[in-house]
This record gives sequence, structure tokens and C-alpha cells, in this order.
Amino acid sequence: MDLDLAGRAYLVTGGTDGLGLALAQRLIAEGARVAVCGRSPERLAAARRVLGDDALGVVADVTVAGELDAFVDEAIEIFGRLDGVVSNAGRSAGVPVAGSTDEQWRDDFELKVVAAAHLARRCEGALRATRGSIVNVLAISARAPGAGSTPTSASRAAGLALTKALANELAPHGVRVNAVLIGMIESGQWARRAETTGEPLDTFYRRVAAEARIPLGRVGRAEEFADLVSFVLSPRASYVTGVGINLDGGLAPGI
Repeated sequence: MDLDLAGRAYLVTGGTDGLGLALAQRLIAEGARVAVCGRSPERLAAARRVLGDDALGVVADVTVAGELDAFVDEAIEIFGRLDGVVSNAGRSAGVPVAGSTDEQWRDDFELKVVAAAHLARRCEGALRATRGSIVNVLAISARAPGAGSTPTSASRAAGLALTKALANELAPHGVRVNAVLIGMIESGQWARRAETTGEPLDTFYRRVAAEARIPLGRVGRAEEFADLVSFVLSPRASYVTGVGINLDGGLAPGI
């Protein structure tokens, strides 16, 4: 299926490795122009080598409003348009409430909720002009939080509420807003965790999939994430807005 992405322009935060990088590669393969940002200059340089010279890469911390604004402004100036925004910056942060600190909660909400709201607000005008799309990357813990899953499960639930509110606000202007809720998907974070165990990555993924009892029996692939998000961003999903789509191999206990 042709996703009709050629000539369109997209921003991906947290796009310098793992899921964000896989998505950027997929969008470029479809003929789109892509801007990615991340906090690490080293990962950004590596991403640029993968994505090629036509991609825009910017070192930016999404929790710093000025850096996020500069990233958006540079992308719009270079591309001349903006067709989609993916809020993908995040990290795993799961501890029992009793063992958490106020600073952990503030940091997590700044990274995953405040930054997503700021990005949507900053990009709204450009997205109205192209009748574009926003995708917020969340986690299935937004709907099914387990013990020891905060503050991530709480911030992801807030992200789901933000997604629905934005969808209702922007639908009259032709802008769609959706969320993709991931379960256990191959990513840079998981790869770095595997390194701490000393296991080969394939062995690590097989073990965690078995321990989690994923119905499909395996960890998801980054390419599967990229395929889904590319479709949701695209005009082919033109009647899809205000929803959270699980990408978890059946792991979540509900629908």
C-alpha cells in the first residue's frame, strides 16, 4: 500500500535510536522528509549516518522549551511545511509509590506530558495548514498499570487523556491526534538492559517474552512499530482520530 507520504515532512522526538530511529527510517523510505532530535550528540551523529544527509538532526532536550522550539522552527524553515509530529521522547521509570520521590514524578511528567503538550501547541498552526497528524507514543501501562509501575503508568495515562482532549480540539481543523501504546518492543532501552545481564540480545528477548507471557510468544520488532505509526500518520488513516492503539502482542489484559 502506498501511504502517500512522499514530499511530506515529519518531526520525531527521541528519534536518534530504537523505536524513533526505526520510524524515521520507515518514513524516509516512503519518500518523506524527517527531522529527529535527541539529547545525546553521539547518538544523533550515529542516527544521521543511518538516515542520510537529507534528514535533519538536532541535539535538543524536549524538557527545555527553548531547545524544543528551536528544533521545531528549524524543521519548518528547512522543510517549508509540517505534516506530522511524533512525541516519542521517554524512558522507563517504574518504582513503587512508597519508594518514589517528588522529583522523580516531576521529571517524568515534564518529559512525557508537559513536553508533548508543548510540542502540540507549538506545531498546531503548521499542522492545521496541512491537515496533519499527531501521534503520542505511550505504553500499555496507561490502561493497565501494575504494581511498581509509577510514575510511568501515571504519566502515560495522562498522555492518553491529552491525546483524546487534543483530538477533540483539533478535529474541526482537520488535524488528527492518536496514541500508540507499546508493550515489549525491541528498543535501545531494552538492548542496554540486556547488556547488564550479560546475555546475548536474542536470548534476553526470548526470556523476557516468556516471563511476561506475551500471547504471541515474542517481543515486538521495531519495524512493526514503525509500520503502524507510519500508517497512523498517513492520509490512509484519515478517519482515525482520538484513539489509543495497542502494539503489544496481546499482552494487555483488556482491549
